[in-house]
Amino acid sequence: MKRALIVGICLAAAAAGWVMVGSIEKPAVSMTRPEIDLVAGEALYAENCAVCHGAKLEGQPNWQVPDENGVLPAPPHDPAGHTWHHSDKALFAYTKLGGAAALAASGVTNFNSGMPGFGDALSDDEIWNILEYIKSTWPARVRQVQAERSALDPL
Repeated sequence: MKRALIVGICLAAAAAGWVMVGSIEKPAVSMTRPEIDLVAGEALYAENCAVCHGAKLEGQPNWQVPDENGVLPAPPHDPAGHTWHHSDKALFAYTKLGGAAALAASGVTNFNSGMPGFGDALSDDEIWNILEYIKSTWPARVRQVQAERSALDPL
């Protein structure tokens, strides 16, 4: 009886769109991948991401050195950066929720991220298209390593 009540409460919370991670609430993130459109992804990247991450995915200068407010500049999304070090699941959450919310949901609360959340501006499909566009620019070996990391952190 007690187990059924707990399961029921969890299902109700999931249906309401909220899940608990430790003591931090975060919105449920849809991990359903659309049919990928790289042309749309490139256009959406240019419109929403290039202003910070660069038209050629090069990031901002000195991206590894925090500014006067302790915020790191936008990193490159090309192979010189660290985007490919993260799983698809982590990249999607970071983009949709924003750096601070995604990190807090993972238990990291002492990192001042400048990355805003795009969940209100972009659909899940648009976020996936942007991420797939970014990945399409990487050399095969980098894509393979990133895919292996994604396999260890399934959607």
